[in-house]
Amino acid sequence: MFARVKKSGKYQYLQIVENRKEKGKVKQRVIATVGRMDKLQDKGRVETLVRSLSRFSEKALMILSGNSDVSADALSIGPTLIFDRLWKQCGIEACIKKLLVGRKFEFDVERAIFLTVLHRLMVSGSDRFCEKWKRDYLIPGTNELELHHLYRAMSFLGEELPEHKQTTGLAPRRNKDLIEEMLFFHNRDLFSKLDLVFFDTTSIYFEGKGGDYFGRRGFSKDHRPDLHQMVVGAVLDDNGRPICCEMWPGNTTDVTTLMPQVERLRSRFGIGKFCIVADRGMISADTLEKLDEDQMPYILGTRMRRVKKINGQILTRAGRYTEVYPESADRRKPAPLMVKEVVHEDTRYIVCLNQRQARKDTADRQAIIESLKRQLKKGPKALVGNKGYRKYLKLAKDSARIDPAKIKAEARFDGKWVLTTNTDLPADQVALKYKELWRVERVFRDVKSLLETRPVYHQNDANIAGHVFCSFLALVLRKELDQRLADSEHRFEWSDIKQDLKALKQVRIKENGQCFAIRSESKGVCGKVFQSVRVALPPTIKELD
Repeated sequence: MFARVKKSGKYQYLQIVENRKEKGKVKQRVIATVGRMDKLQDKGRVETLVRSLSRFSEKALMILSGNSDVSADALSIGPTLIFDRLWKQCGIEACIKKLLVGRKFEFDVERAIFLTVLHRLMVSGSDRFCEKWKRDYLIPGTNELELHHLYRAMSFLGEELPEHKQTTGLAPRRNKDLIEEMLFFHNRDLFSKLDLVFFDTTSIYFEGKGGDYFGRRGFSKDHRPDLHQMVVGAVLDDNGRPICCEMWPGNTTDVTTLMPQVERLRSRFGIGKFCIVADRGMISADTLEKLDEDQMPYILGTRMRRVKKINGQILTRAGRYTEVYPESADRRKPAPLMVKEVVHEDTRYIVCLNQRQARKDTADRQAIIESLKRQLKKGPKALVGNKGYRKYLKLAKDSARIDPAKIKAEARFDGKWVLTTNTDLPADQVALKYKELWRVERVFRDVKSLLETRPVYHQNDANIAGHVFCSFLALVLRKELDQRLADSEHRFEWSDIKQDLKALKQVRIKENGQCFAIRSESKGVCGKVFQSVRVALPPTIKELD
């Protein structure tokens, strides 16, 4: 079916014509004669007809006259549609609005927080860039927001609660604590029991002072003891769902935060039994003794290289590894993670082996050895200060050579880590629970890049607390999306999800006072993400008010 112009006498007529086959021959049949071309064009009826028909087409067709006043812009709509739905369904929107009752802000604080969290999910960048970043996204309710609104929203989240006194060893309570507690009880059905708790901390350094309370010098995991820093901890439940995040001054040691934190969690969330899952570095011998004394379950990472019993007896113990599969994994494919259990002196140890990481560790070490061979030709003095080289060398007074025994000893650690636990959980479950800490650490790495601010920014403790809490809310949404995808038996790379959601765009076309929206094609994993979250894709073409 097509349109054609038919001349009859001195006039031309616009016709709708259909091709059809009759006895093997193509014949044309005039379905309708729309009218005389000169009259249709004078009154602009051709363009009106095309717009009307385009509503029933999967592809937009717009025929514009040369005198039309046309403008067009394209905005990404995928991230907002997905995460705004999760934002509401998780109860975050309702909790924030409840806390805002009676507060007279002249801007939409809830939308400012959502904008900041969405920015953290999609890109790792400064909040100062967020104001420009939103220009390319369709995020309802954020058009009037400016940078100072985002800072004020963070300050609201980190605002101290005057009715709560600071407890020794614990940070002051803030608005963000109330939101965490409201979210917990809002999703109570998702937390039918809280027997297993993940607890991990990291340090985040500032280029500036870092606030009056948070900014302190302490042991830096980023190897920047010269800068002020803060300590951030995250707590996740047995299903990997984020419960809360805690923040302390930079001179707080991980060991001193653990036991008071347990008591605080019990008080805040009405929980009885805990199982602490943490790195061995944050548990002192005294704290471990206290955990055993209180019969509190734990899963701890060990220091393989430093503890002679681990590298000399546990790692060398014979035994068969078994494959470990997360619930959503495809068991037809080989699992990269394998475990074996070793019992030594009435203590359970779980030896974990990641075969992919083992291959990477082997290749990295071989690259170092090859580089070391080249450097040795230049003389031994240049190698002594390099830790990566020195651990493979046998040093004499005026010479250095590669030590094969050290290479062999280091190879024993390729792709491995060792856990110790006093629980009766199966070995594969112990490994999977500990592995969940890695997700928290990945989020912390993003937080670190976000908080590397100049002195003029985020000097206020409330702003800093709100800033970190926005990253925690991003973790909540990320975990919720992961769960929806797992329920639909989908496993996608996070980078693919972000790219394909960002590629879904809405093109707005304005012509002579009328506005149309045309949605781009859903590409990659975008469609499956929408299905998993139960969000309908917008129509291909719609007329806007």
